[in-house]
This record gives sequence, structure tokens and C-alpha cells, in this order.
Amino acid sequence: MNEESNHICVCICTYRRPELLKRLLDSLRDQDTGGLFTYSIVVSDNDSARSAEAVAAEFARSSSVGIRYCAEPQRSVSLTRNRAIENARGDFIAFLDDDEFTTKDWLRTLFRACSERDVAGVLGPVESHFDQAPPDWVVKGHFYQHSVSPTGSVVSWTKARTGNVLFKKAILPQNELAFRPQFRGGGADQDFFRRMIEQGHVFVWCEEAVAYEVVPPVRWKRSFMLRRALLRGGATPLHPTFGARDIVKSMVAVPAYVFALPFAFVLGHHRFMSLMIKLCDHLGRLLACVGIRPIKVAYVTE
Repeated sequence: MNEESNHICVCICTYRRPELLKRLLDSLRDQDTGGLFTYSIVVSDNDSARSAEAVAAEFARSSSVGIRYCAEPQRSVSLTRNRAIENARGDFIAFLDDDEFTTKDWLRTLFRACSERDVAGVLGPVESHFDQAPPDWVVKGHFYQHSVSPTGSVVSWTKARTGNVLFKKAILPQNELAFRPQFRGGGADQDFFRRMIEQGHVFVWCEEAVAYEVVPPVRWKRSFMLRRALLRGGATPLHPTFGARDIVKSMVAVPAYVFALPFAFVLGHHRFMSLMIKLCDHLGRLLACVGIRPIKVAYVTE
């Protein structure tokens, strides 16, 4: 492999977070390619007011890294990801969230892991970054601590997401959308990886390819955490693997968690909130099964 035959497009989906987007773009300004590849950036804006356009334009004026801006006016993270893919060129696609930022060797580390192991794609860890010190109960509850795995381990679709990933563009489906829009606020990334893995594509973990997620104070709000859990739970029944066993599990879990809440409260607020989030996940599933959508929006932002 050489630089001329390998080009990576870093896709960023964004919604009304221009300051965080600027931080991310700055971290991508001088990626160390090691002479192995070239790269460019696509910013896919899900804001009909095009709030990210000025940030992308400023980056284009001040950086030698190619950048393309596109907009998806319909509120949908899936359609926004698909729009990014439509505008991506090259042999590989990487995805980052707009509230993340990277180190200078992030992209090279992902690329080398993918090439050396000859796999369809590589996922890396996302570590939380707090610009302001969070409350003690947020730290104790590990609410923004992501799972890790040994480098080289195969990633299952249940553990996969688009927050820090590189994959070969050739694996993308030709006759269907990569990310299905029926997954309103979450779950489309897992659905994508499930379909790709069922087709025989292998994704592995690279512990060294770290991205950092900015966790602002709004995400410490209890209402934010619970509403996001309801939205996430409501997307679960859309997966083809969801069945009667999952419904029964949630029917048992909801009353059990309700019963346990007073005891969790005594043990500490972090345990109480952890249980409340699990309760809302299961409640969201059950409500979705009977056609009730307690969270009407596509994103929970506050």
C-alpha cells in the first residue's frame, strides 16, 4: 500500500455545535500520515440554518487539508451520515462525532491497524474529556466511561458505533442506505455494523487509536440522561434481532428496578441515577412496542 492508492475521508456529522466542531477540525488539521495515505474531511450539517457552514469555510481558508461541506435539512442522524458518505471520496471512511477531538497520530493508528490485520474496519476507544469538573455522582457512576477491549479483538455489532471508526468504503451496501432512517435517535450505527458483520466483514478493536469526547455540563442534567435513555430504548425494537425474549426481559426489569430504587437512593445518588437510566431504557422499549413515543425529537440536546 502507498499514499497514492489510499485516501481516507473523515466524516463528521454535526448539529448546532460550532465551537465543538471547530475544536475537532483543529485536531484534524495536521494528522501524521506517516506517508501511508492522504486524507480529507466532510462536514455533514443536520441544521437547516447551516450553522456549521461558516466553521467549515474558515477551516478551508486556513488549512491545506481538503474539506467539503454538505447539509441534510431533514432532522435525522441516519440521513446525515448517509449524506456524508455521498460526499466522501477515497478508499476509506472514518467517522467522528462533532463533540470529539483527536491526537495527531489518531488516523495513522487506525489505518495501520486496518491494513496490518487486513480487516474491513477498526474501532477505537472514546475517552471522556471534561472542560469543567463534573459533580461527584457523575464521576462515581461512570456514566461517560466507555468500554475497552484488547487491541486486535473482534468487535461484535452490539459494541460497535460510529464515534471513532475507520472502514473500507468498498463494504458499503450498493442497493440500500448504509444507515437506515427508521432509527430516529440511535441504533442506526449498530444496525449498520450488524448487517456488515452478517455479510462476513470483520471489525477489530485498536486500543491505541483514542478519540476524546467533550462532556459539557448539559450532559450532567438528570433530565438529559433519562430522556436520552428513553430515546435509545425506543429504537431497540427496530432491530431484527429484537423478539419476545427481549420484551419479557423488559417487563420483568421495569417493576424490579422500580422496587429497587429506594434502596439505590440510600446507597448513593450515582447508584440511583444508574438504576433510573436502566429503567428508562427498558421503559422506552416497552412503550415503543405499543406505539408510544415519549421522546418526539430526533436528538436529545438538553
